[in-house]
Amino acid sequence: MKNSVQNGFWEKLARIILKNRITLLIIVSLITIFLGYQWKNLSMTYTEANLLPKNHVANKDYQKFLDKFGEEGNLIVIGFQDPKFFTPKNYAAWNELMTGLKKSKDVDLVISLNDLKKLEKDTVNQKFVLSSFIDQSKTTDSKYLKKVQYDLFHNLPFYEGLLFNKESGAIRSAIYINKDIVNTAERKTFIIENLVPKIDKFEKTTGVDLRVSGMPYIRTINADNMKGEIGLFIGAALLTVSLIFFFFFRSFSATFMSICILIVGVIWSFGTLGLFHYKITILTAIIPPLIIVIGITNCIFLINKYQQEIKLHNNQAKALQRIISKIGVSTLMTNLTTAIGFATFMITGNDLLFEFGLVTSINVISVYLLTLLIVPIVYSFMAMPKEKHLYHLTTNYISSLLDFVENTVKYRRKVIYTIYVILLIFSVIGVLQMKVSGSLIGEMPKSASFFKDILFYEKEFNGVMPLEIMIDTKKKKGVMKASTLRKMDELQNTISEIPELAKPVSVVNLVKYSKQAYYNGNPEYYELPSSQEQAFILSYAKNATKNNKDNLMKSYVDSTGQYARITTFMKDIGTDKMAKIEKKLHSKIDEIFPKDHFEVTVTGKALVFQKGTAYLVDNLIESLIFAIVVIAILMLYLFRSFKMVMASVITNVLPLCITSGLMGYFGIPLKPSTILVFSIAFGISVDNAIQFMAKYHHDLIQNNGKIKKSVFSSLRETGISTFYTSVVLIIGFATFTLSSFSGTIALGGLISCTLAFAMFANLLVLPSLVLTFEKKKTKKEDTTEPTH
Repeated sequence: MKNSVQNGFWEKLARIILKNRITLLIIVSLITIFLGYQWKNLSMTYTEANLLPKNHVANKDYQKFLDKFGEEGNLIVIGFQDPKFFTPKNYAAWNELMTGLKKSKDVDLVISLNDLKKLEKDTVNQKFVLSSFIDQSKTTDSKYLKKVQYDLFHNLPFYEGLLFNKESGAIRSAIYINKDIVNTAERKTFIIENLVPKIDKFEKTTGVDLRVSGMPYIRTINADNMKGEIGLFIGAALLTVSLIFFFFFRSFSATFMSICILIVGVIWSFGTLGLFHYKITILTAIIPPLIIVIGITNCIFLINKYQQEIKLHNNQAKALQRIISKIGVSTLMTNLTTAIGFATFMITGNDLLFEFGLVTSINVISVYLLTLLIVPIVYSFMAMPKEKHLYHLTTNYISSLLDFVENTVKYRRKVIYTIYVILLIFSVIGVLQMKVSGSLIGEMPKSASFFKDILFYEKEFNGVMPLEIMIDTKKKKGVMKASTLRKMDELQNTISEIPELAKPVSVVNLVKYSKQAYYNGNPEYYELPSSQEQAFILSYAKNATKNNKDNLMKSYVDSTGQYARITTFMKDIGTDKMAKIEKKLHSKIDEIFPKDHFEVTVTGKALVFQKGTAYLVDNLIESLIFAIVVIAILMLYLFRSFKMVMASVITNVLPLCITSGLMGYFGIPLKPSTILVFSIAFGISVDNAIQFMAKYHHDLIQNNGKIKKSVFSSLRETGISTFYTSVVLIIGFATFTLSSFSGTIALGGLISCTLAFAMFANLLVLPSLVLTFEKKKTKKEDTTEPTH
């Protein structure tokens, strides 16, 4: 009864579609125009990916820090390592570069060699004053500049590790851009139109190679690279799938129709992003090419079925009706499972993944409906396919492949299972070697010029990714107490001992510099004042940089004097190393800051990202399990057989295990990009299992319950589509390896690898499991079959 009701629905739907062809085409056109208009809302993201839910404790700590001290990722560093720098010509060019940047309305503060300030003692007014380190009137004298070079490296320990590396001679400047533009389009305008041209001019004038880094710069150039790759992905995906499609079907009209459907799908996917006012991120940027790769499989299933029906009975009306009524339900199930694979990202509690999961799952169903409408409608206006268009159904290589598959399933099931077990054992060993890793720059293109600059700063200054420590003394003006400063200094000494972290900066550095200045600039006195010295040294210091734009320390103590901030930078390290560093810091903090008098928070963009990676690993594994369970329930509803559901799930879990194993063997870590592979790949790979099971379920009824006959007839019909769609998907996802982003390359390569093993599993393992699970019934069939 259930089947007859289902068949009646799909047959009725087929009649509605074919009867209202013009109306439906107009509706599709109007939707396309509407969603195309939504492109006006599209824009690139200007913030880093936050992988944690908003209410996560790490996000709350970070927001609390921002509330006190404002945006921390506003530093751009420009540096070099060139012994020929200290010449009048090169210094003049540097002075021009830095002065030009300082005048920009988008820059808050520039700390650079050319206008470096040093603290000096004003004994008359009993205070410290900031005086220029360099006398600009003498900078045309080579000897004077050599003296400046010596004094910088030997007499200013305050700036060591901050502006120069004494051992290597590397020097850098710190450009603090306006915090209000850090996460806006104005940041891009400043960097692309102001900063980069000035740097290019300096390099051409002097021949000195400048190294530019800092999160605002990295994010801007990275987003610009990502924007350029969107068109590359879409173009490569369209070209690749259309060429393969034409190779299989040898039909210009079928290829052209499929490309048109995919282009409309791309318009709809971008339009959905615009409709929801979502930004284009590194994840949402891959939605259009994903829709192309997934959408072409719908075209293959429907067009292949249409041509098979034409070859069977040469009746176009009947063929058009059947591709909707027969394939409609199975393709709906395959698209539902794919959509569920993406929709599971919505339950992670992360905004970035929620947007990706929502938009992708919506568009997977949209492109299915689009294909279900357009393919039969367009074919209804076209002439019958010619013999050359049907030739691929009986080509030698397809026939040979299906013969091989059928014979292997019939006579060599033990070999199939042996290979399955060997691959599974191989995979488990690899899985045990997998590691978790994640960093802000780990997903960025290694070939980009800024990546080489990141390595420069890691070597010379121990990194550019900010790590922040906020200290709440729980008392107003508690920061400047001698005991607090000593505790902060002890913590900073611990930070300095960690090789992955840069020299820390806080108000402690300024107090030390104040003592050096009090003793006439003698670098031997760069240390905290004693309890006897502190009263008069701090009385000198309190007005030294008051209301001064050049005050380096103005952001390190809040206006009440209750909160202090220690800033350091870290190298691009893995999650495991970061966890050890965080543990070491917390251990020291607990030791020196009593919790009843102090509240100390370790935070910063780098730490939040690291915690986000660990959070994703846990939650996406749960999401994958959830996807498998939901898809299994859907299949149980469709086939009403627990054995058949187990056969499908066992078949498609193997490819995921193999991919995990390969990641372990090749040292590919679990990180945000590679974690996504599993839910996506499972949702897609199970599609072919559903097509086979749906056909098997149908043939079982037609063949009066004969299992063997139904299995092999299903294998014959769905085998072609399985082969075609698998090849298209494998090569389609392989186009993602054209990316310069390592995460996108890994995503494309690993999904292609998973789908390659899934093709083997669905062609050989699945039908074998069906026959094995129904062994008793097949034996009865063998005994009841007439002998010849």
